[in-house]
Amino acid sequence: MTNMRILGLVFAGSSTSNRQEMTDFLHNTLSLEPTQVEGVEADLFALPDGSTFAVASPAGMGDTPRSIGFLVDNLTEAAETLRASGATVGPIAENAQERYLHFRAPDAQLYELVERKPLHLTSADSKITR
Repeated sequence: MTNMRILGLVFAGSSTSNRQEMTDFLHNTLSLEPTQVEGVEADLFALPDGSTFAVASPAGMGDTPRSIGFLVDNLTEAAETLRASGATVGPIAENAQERYLHFRAPDAQLYELVERKPLHLTSADSKITR
């Protein structure tokens, strides 16, 4: 089993029946800028550190009212490590910017592992542009 390397927190999301109100609050009150990613069915907001916050409709993120995503450098290896630990691991999915999977941790909560696609790296500082 390989050791997984977590590089940071890159995603947080919430699902709510008050999606429009929450989206308006994030934009108008917290001054977060909306962004769009092909293949994502949620209202996304890019944060200055390169992370993303999402607001989805109820059940829009699966069987969870919230989600937290950990950045990894190799999603395939990370998935193998999770499976070897006995964690329940969903299939690898992707959108225009990222590959990701959901897993259930020992606290019975749903989390994500996220691998960013290389085309979104800037040459200057290797940060993701959203």
